[in-house]
Amino acid sequence: MTKRVSAKYKLDRRMGENVWGRAKSPINKREYGPGEHGQRRKGKMSDFGTQLRAKQKLKGYYANISEKKFRKYYQEADRRKGDTGENLVGILEQRLDAVVYRAKFVPTVFAARQLVNHGHVAVNGQKVDVPSFVVREGDVVEVRRKAHEIPMVIQAQQSNERDVPEYIQAEGLKATFLRVPSLDEVPYPVRMEPNLVVEFYSR
Repeated sequence: MTKRVSAKYKLDRRMGENVWGRAKSPINKREYGPGEHGQRRKGKMSDFGTQLRAKQKLKGYYANISEKKFRKYYQEADRRKGDTGENLVGILEQRLDAVVYRAKFVPTVFAARQLVNHGHVAVNGQKVDVPSFVVREGDVVEVRRKAHEIPMVIQAQQSNERDVPEYIQAEGLKATFLRVPSLDEVPYPVRMEPNLVVEFYSR
């Protein structure tokens, strides 16, 4: 469990953006940063600061992945052929908690991590309780029957806040991961800049 679960919307205010695109975000009411110095005028950010901000935003979006884990994802993305930034986003979208969130089984990515941790999710019929589990093309992810009546699961199914992306085929509480998406296919509510994340780590 990360600190972000108890103060997740601080990320919105620090970035000055509604990172998850939620109606509850405090940035909708207060566009300045958190803390006593949040309303100070911001000066021009350095290249390092811009890169760090891009990394923190992308890392925080996925329920605040640990720095050690996130760096490993970058290293794996860099090792693969093709654009490193695109590869990084693809790896992040293959996380089980990300697929659970994208399939609208729960309202937030934090709830997705919790649902998986508590053993309420199965992949290809087998219970998986590791949020970072890598979902492959063709894998079927579903909410186990005992969790069908959990309020947040019911709430997410009834919500019109977001749509299921095309790289996931969802029907009720069962979804098939069709393919690893490109950056353009991922429905981020705000602009993500994985190229700046790559620059940050390759310094």
